Amino acid sequence: MPTVEKRNLTTNNVEIREDENGMKTLAGYAVKWEMKSVTMGWRRFKEQFKRGAFTESLTSDDQLALWSHDTSKVLGRTKNGTLRLFEDEIGLRFELDLLDTTLGDDAYKTIKRGDVDGVSFGFSMLKQEWDEADPDNVVRSIVTAKLVEVSPVAFPAYPDSQVSARSSDPYEQHKQERRNKERRKRLYLTTLL
Repeated sequence: MPTVEKRNLTTNNVEIREDENGMKTLAGYAVKWEMKSVTMGWRRFKEQFKRGAFTESLTSDDQLALWSHDTSKVLGRTKNGTLRLFEDEIGLRFELDLLDTTLGDDAYKTIKRGDVDGVSFGFSMLKQEWDEADPDNVVRSIVTAKLVEVSPVAFPAYPDSQVSARSSDPYEQHKQERRNKERRKRLYLTTLL
């Protein structure tokens, strides 16, 4: 299974609603298309998601809403309709109905008070493109990805520490794959001579 990567987005506009029946709903964007991240990783690159990156995953997979990526704190899921995900012209929008539980109530109150104002998402990259035309401004574009989860989080904005703590660096992997391909090509050419 591909590595699950986690990214945080500063939203500062998570919508919170409570209807006349007491149903509490959170809504906002987990991803905004082609919005570049802050500089990330050991090799210093920026990242963006192409429009429609999650289309296939949204139709074939079950995604979860977790509290701060904690798998023991499930807030909702697409399989039962408590989490709804939509791709539109802006990005990947979510709507999450919170259950009337301590976890749901705490999440609602914490977001309403402004203590938590970010949204994070976990994904596995399936197809990517790298723009290395400017070595000082390398950009990784995620073309296709499997969406695993979305999470309200306290620390938004693609923090470098979270990315560098992972066991792999996507840009370093890309460069290694390119070196291996060139090495195989040279080896093949030498066998022809």
